[in-house]
Amino acid sequence: MMMSILENISMKNFSLLFAAFGLLAISVSAQDSQNCELVYHWSNDTIPATTAHANVYNEIWGYEADGREYAIMGSTAGTHIFDITEEASESEIIFIEGAVTGTQMVHRDFHTYDGYLYTVADEGASTLQIIDLHNLPLSAEVVYDSSDLIQRAHNIFIDEEAGVMYRCGGNHQLSLYSLEDPTSPTLIINCQLEVSGWSESVGYCHDVFVEDGIAYCNSGGDGLWIVDFSTPTSPVTLGSLTEYEDQGYNHSGWLHNSGNMYALADETHGMRIKILDVSDETDIQIISLIGSDVHDSSIPHNLVYEGDFLHVSYYVDGYYVWNMSNPSNPQLWAFYDTSEWPHSFGYKGCWGVYPFLSSGKILVSDMQEGLFVLQVSPTSVADIKTLDVMVSPNPTTDKLSFTLPKSESKSMATIVNMNGEIVVQEIVSGMGQQTIQLPTNMSAGSYVINLSGLGYRTSSTFIKQ
Repeated sequence: MMMSILENISMKNFSLLFAAFGLLAISVSAQDSQNCELVYHWSNDTIPATTAHANVYNEIWGYEADGREYAIMGSTAGTHIFDITEEASESEIIFIEGAVTGTQMVHRDFHTYDGYLYTVADEGASTLQIIDLHNLPLSAEVVYDSSDLIQRAHNIFIDEEAGVMYRCGGNHQLSLYSLEDPTSPTLIINCQLEVSGWSESVGYCHDVFVEDGIAYCNSGGDGLWIVDFSTPTSPVTLGSLTEYEDQGYNHSGWLHNSGNMYALADETHGMRIKILDVSDETDIQIISLIGSDVHDSSIPHNLVYEGDFLHVSYYVDGYYVWNMSNPSNPQLWAFYDTSEWPHSFGYKGCWGVYPFLSSGKILVSDMQEGLFVLQVSPTSVADIKTLDVMVSPNPTTDKLSFTLPKSESKSMATIVNMNGEIVVQEIVSGMGQQTIQLPTNMSAGSYVINLSGLGYRTSSTFIKQ
């Protein structure tokens, strides 16, 4: 039995065992997946790619109403809306042309509020478009299309409780707009022009997360700033983190629903994601650092907390999700490689992720490959099965064999020594009996083998003679 075996392992080695388990999943080669199944994929080869990054597609968003679920994705041409409610019947149902289109159009961004979709772009003489979603799936009418308030913006975020839209980047550092009338926004404050010392402190805000009037401003090379906009015309800076480990360009972040943890992604090649303790805004601390560890140039883009799961679009590495129930020891939960592009010091691959649909479907956009609708399984820690798997021969001299249930389509295996160092790692088919050949230079001693597949984990010890 697995538990009787594990009882003989010290708590230190037990932790190393599962840490190495996480490293195994991270190290799997391109085009693999763990605990993810593809439900639907869409792309259109007639839409032009940008000259800057060869990207056709950009941001992803989700929406649901009247028992139906929708994916919303941007492209160089405009906004695409998909009905993804019934599996095998997913389709693009509406396309809305952007104010600016073509090979210069890299960025679009979206947020929904009160049955309306707000969309902006960050190239050219664009506009703020407001799209009425109340008549989906039959129609979606553009009810506002103007550059009077917003011509360019890099990102938007709507504090839905307050009815306030935050506009980041483009040709403004940060501005706030009232959505008291959802189809006729009004400017509340332009921080760059109206807040004393703003440009010398928070400055250009690349992206923002807002809850209860507290804005977490991701300010590029100037780090993270936390600003209280409870009174929008009189913001108060609560704290900042301007120097930290693995610092790069602070691109985006998301607050855990506890209000105590913030995940921060630096859009800099090779830099890891920072998990921050923000319970005291005057003393922000790093709890842990996580990364895909696939390549030296791996780079995170956007990230979203959904409960205790952190969902990340990781550019060329694809979509990643970590179990953050223990923020000091995050566990890789699932991943899906969306991209065929090789690693480089450019920007290609997985752009965004939206994990909030009631069905549990995950929406992912890839810059070159389009829309991916994924299903992550299991959806909670409680759903993981623990299997009893016997390995033989034990002791062994050159190989290790084991049998997995035939229902498991693919498994990942790693062998670690008692110091937690990886000795062997590989993917096995998971169908019946499997054999792993041990390295000829593998030292004699005790080892742990970790196995995982769709919704299960197991571990066992063996002796190499």
